[in-house]
Amino acid sequence: MKARLDLRKKFIFTCDPVSARDYDDALSLERDRRGNRILGVHIADVSHFVKPGSAIDREAYKRGTSVYLCDRVIPMLPEKLCNGECSLLPGQDRLAFSVFMTFDRNGEMTKREFAKSVIHSQARFTYEQVMKVIKGGSDSSLKLGRREQKTIRAISELAQQLRAKRFAAGALDLEVPDVQVELDEAGNMAGLKVTPYDESHQMIEECMVAANEAVAKELWTHGVKILARYHESPDPEKLEMLRAELRGLGVRPGNLEHPKVFTQFLQTIKRHPLYSTIATMVLRSMKKAVYDGERMGHFGLAKRYYAHFTSPIRRYPDLTLHRQLAAYLEGGNARIPAPTLKRWAKHLSEKEQEAAEAERESVDDKKYELLERELASRCLIEYEAVVEKCMPFGCFVQIPELAVSGLVHVRSLSHRFLRFNQYDQTLGGWKAGDKLKVTVAGVNRTERKIDFVPVRENDFRPGKGKRRRR
Repeated sequence: MKARLDLRKKFIFTCDPVSARDYDDALSLERDRRGNRILGVHIADVSHFVKPGSAIDREAYKRGTSVYLCDRVIPMLPEKLCNGECSLLPGQDRLAFSVFMTFDRNGEMTKREFAKSVIHSQARFTYEQVMKVIKGGSDSSLKLGRREQKTIRAISELAQQLRAKRFAAGALDLEVPDVQVELDEAGNMAGLKVTPYDESHQMIEECMVAANEAVAKELWTHGVKILARYHESPDPEKLEMLRAELRGLGVRPGNLEHPKVFTQFLQTIKRHPLYSTIATMVLRSMKKAVYDGERMGHFGLAKRYYAHFTSPIRRYPDLTLHRQLAAYLEGGNARIPAPTLKRWAKHLSEKEQEAAEAERESVDDKKYELLERELASRCLIEYEAVVEKCMPFGCFVQIPELAVSGLVHVRSLSHRFLRFNQYDQTLGGWKAGDKLKVTVAGVNRTERKIDFVPVRENDFRPGKGKRRRR
């Protein structure tokens, strides 16, 4: 095996949420003699510590992924590894697997190289800190020189260039703000924190997408089948159903069978009051991204070659790809039998879906708990609500602040008879997109149902959602 590339004197840093406990990716940027940008994505070398067939490896495969619940993490690997030896902690020498990608001024990748390395992360930044640097500000706690700040901004500029190229190729822009549950000391939900999907998050995502693509392309085009991250294009029937649902919201999306039309449509609804509802509807019309040992391609990202490489601490497919890339670089046998890949792909896709469902249920449970406590305390909070859909029996509304939906029953909207118009999906003048203020009236955590009532019936007019002048 070749000696590791020593990168300990390079300016390499991590960028993660404030609450992050393990750090499996770091970044660097340099320029070659022609001025081309060389982006370095350095990933924790988990494969150095977790050997195939070992007890830890067998358990990691069984779990498939780490699970991030509201009040705890169920890690894929032992804590000593995921939060210790494998974690790219600042100020510590750490083993890494580095991907170096050279980009020209147009953002085209002209070269890709890979190497086992040893790094020494110079700093651990949060998204908020990096965002200040990107915007040209400063943070006294960072203690960064001009060169380091310039590097961060250059990486962000490259990321935005790569992002623009993806969308021009037909990638789907479905990012929504990340809603995190905040807990008190007793483990009860204290509130929700909405983290915007800003340039700092986009910087990390684009760098990881580029590294994942580079590794997948290198192996797949050289005849090495891998656990690809496969995302198939949606069925025409599903898209037609989506168009019908969108028309019910008063939205005219156009022919969604064309990826670029789809992308343009998603851009036009960014400021729509029901954007998160529409985004959820779009996601439901899509096929799920899965792991596949036979097919390659990612519709949502508009990538021909794509696999997971950048999170081996928390995903087993990434660890598998690390091992294959290492064997390929050393001239050994990097191939995995097709039946084995097929079996792994099925198992790991299932484990991922189970984890995603558990994480959603964990968040939803805390939201219902919060509303139950609020209802029991009789100290009701007024929430801004947006009508999602009208039915003969009432209006389903969304509370953006809580990212939950519930029903405002027709009897609480008016003491008068309200006629439901099936043609334009309105109820006594109320329609999708209307706004009103509501309070919680009932919570059924078991059945996942919430009832809301308007703050005061006479304060609102359908179609405007504003208070009447008195």
